[in-house]
Amino acid sequence: MHVSAKSDYAVRAAVQLAGSPDRPVKGDAIAHAQDIPLPFLGSILRDLREAGIVNSQRGADGGYWLAKPAAEITVADVIRAIDGPLAWVRGVRPEDLEYAGPARALQDVWIAARASLRDVLEAVTLADVAGGRLPASVRALTAEPSAWEPH
Repeated sequence: MHVSAKSDYAVRAAVQLAGSPDRPVKGDAIAHAQDIPLPFLGSILRDLREAGIVNSQRGADGGYWLAKPAAEITVADVIRAIDGPLAWVRGVRPEDLEYAGPARALQDVWIAARASLRDVLEAVTLADVAGGRLPASVRALTAEPSAWEPH
């Protein structure tokens, strides 16, 4: 899986907002706290607002906040808002692909890979990340030494 810089920044910005649920947070404060370039963050926050993940208000008392509780927003929601579906193959959804001959089963591989991504990214909420309390299924995956080995 390739996580784009934009998606990584978006998840980090959303988690930063999850850590400040009681008040709007200025964009420059998010950028500073997460080391995100401010011009890039503006574009990201606009995308998140259009997706209904964050709300915003201009002015001295303005800023950004999550549109719903952090426990109701998954990492998958944020990634989809920024980059679209979790798994594409050449810009096509796996279920829309067709392969011939010996490659026929490859469609199942891509669909299984997408299902595995969903199992993790749809199970982890912004509240989980902000609170440092990942679901047991995710912790179990990271407990495997092979998970930390680059391939």
